Amino acid sequence: MASEAQLREFGRLICSVAAGRLMSRQESADAYRQVILNEQPELQQGAFLMAHITRGPSTEELSGAWDALDLHDTAKIHAQVAGPVCDIVGTGSDPLKTINCSTPAALIAAACGLPIAKKGARLVTGVSGASDILEIFGIDLNAPLSLAEKALNTHGLCYLPGESFLKSGWARLIQSMRFTSAFNIIGPLTRPCGKTNSIVIGAYAPHVCDQLIDVLKEIAMPAALAPFGMVEGMDPGLGMDEFSLSGPTRVVELRGDQTQVYEVTPHDFDLKRVPFSHIASLGTAGENARAILEVLSGRYDIPRADFFCMNAAAALYIAGCVPSYSKGTALAKEALATGKALQKLNELRKVQGKH
Repeated sequence: MASEAQLREFGRLICSVAAGRLMSRQESADAYRQVILNEQPELQQGAFLMAHITRGPSTEELSGAWDALDLHDTAKIHAQVAGPVCDIVGTGSDPLKTINCSTPAALIAAACGLPIAKKGARLVTGVSGASDILEIFGIDLNAPLSLAEKALNTHGLCYLPGESFLKSGWARLIQSMRFTSAFNIIGPLTRPCGKTNSIVIGAYAPHVCDQLIDVLKEIAMPAALAPFGMVEGMDPGLGMDEFSLSGPTRVVELRGDQTQVYEVTPHDFDLKRVPFSHIASLGTAGENARAILEVLSGRYDIPRADFFCMNAAAALYIAGCVPSYSKGTALAKEALATGKALQKLNELRKVQGKH
């Protein structure tokens, strides 16, 4: 535990951040190290996290927080697969709660031949997170990371729960926190698989998409998409951390050191727009899991299936597997219709499942 002098110094930092002062990248890394390693009392940790997210973290500060998380808290796996490795993940905390999308999208993209090292966690503010869904599907969240490495190298797909690769800090915090913090932004940016060179990372607000891409550029991620999906006819400030089947999606795209911002609609994926109720979260994690399994098991002609394929298509596009979103959709639909996506889930269960 910190000394009295260190407690007071951290307390002064909290007050200065709350008053609007920006930290340097190193200051931020040092502050987040103290939170991650539990060196400050929980009261001070919570006060710092809330002061920082309320004031609004800068790109430099988020890069420092990422440095601390990567150095002090991120266990690594080693992929032995050829070509690109992609991740599909969201920040959570978005105003509009959709059915879990990144998990089925990851299964579909992997079924198209794109190696996926998917990160995830339990719910933070919604009904169910990726870990909640995959646990229902039979994945052992406490399995050693060596099995995730084996699954990726053998079947081109693995699941990396934050509870497993982020042991000392983030996992402890996420279990007790029910508010948004900088960890919602940098947690999905962690790179437990060092070969991950592309990512689809949705965010809960447009400005967060911009920050995510800025940080990914700072940490030398070669390619990334940060979508903020909206619903036609609704306040554009209300959105989802996915590509939307119910309206336009604002996208920030990173390739190399070039960034562009643009808008896409379901039409760009050769899909029809549907009411938000068709892709909204159901009441419980169990209901969401059953709905996903229904799609994987053959209901590939319903809006939820299109929603999942749309987001899988984005992964195929940013990883360089297809030249356009529409081409990605066609591949994704084929993988779903032929049962290959369900096969990927079964392969994942064989290696990372509860035995």
